[in-house]
Amino acid sequence: MKNNIDYSLYLITDREMLVDTDIYTAVEEAIKGGVTLVQLREKDISTLDFYNIASKIKTVTDKYKVPLIINDRIDIALSIDAAGVHLGQSDMPATIARSIIGNNKIMGISTSTLKEAQEAERQGADYVGVGAMFPTTTKDDANAVSVHTLKEIKDNISIPVVAIGGITEKNVDLLKIANIDGIAIISDILAKKCVKAAAEKLCASIK
Repeated sequence: MKNNIDYSLYLITDREMLVDTDIYTAVEEAIKGGVTLVQLREKDISTLDFYNIASKIKTVTDKYKVPLIINDRIDIALSIDAAGVHLGQSDMPATIARSIIGNNKIMGISTSTLKEAQEAERQGADYVGVGAMFPTTTKDDANAVSVHTLKEIKDNISIPVVAIGGITEKNVDLLKIANIDGIAIISDILAKKCVKAAAEKLCASIK
């Protein structure tokens, strides 16, 4: 299972982006539109609320056999038996995280340099998220990454590479030269009136 993950259209959640819908409906519509992987990202909520949201999201992702990744929170990921976790550079060390989640769960690491990406691979990451590729409002502290650096990372590690940060249907073509494994999207799907149609457009753009 872990080795057959399709990273091509990777949705990261942000409930504040939603237009006239709830996160569960939005995730389902996004999957219907072609999203292949979902990362649940929640900031500033209680552990109980995170657990409850994650449990309900997982019933949606399970229905469509789409892997669910939990951002930061290993405890939440294990408690709902999510497919894996995604960690940032300031989160728990990857080697420790791997020892907790075991070898059958997916572990992704956020990176912005070749050195960080190589270190993530060495420490057992299954994929890296690379960014921010373009200006983004969802992560104020993200380092800017050039397409050249993205390609350099892709060419020098053997695990999948997913680009993240301000990616839209209009600029996604700029990334094709890097031959990456997927794109992570937040606002260009979730902030749209029709989530399914937005996902379909991005799907068409990356095919």
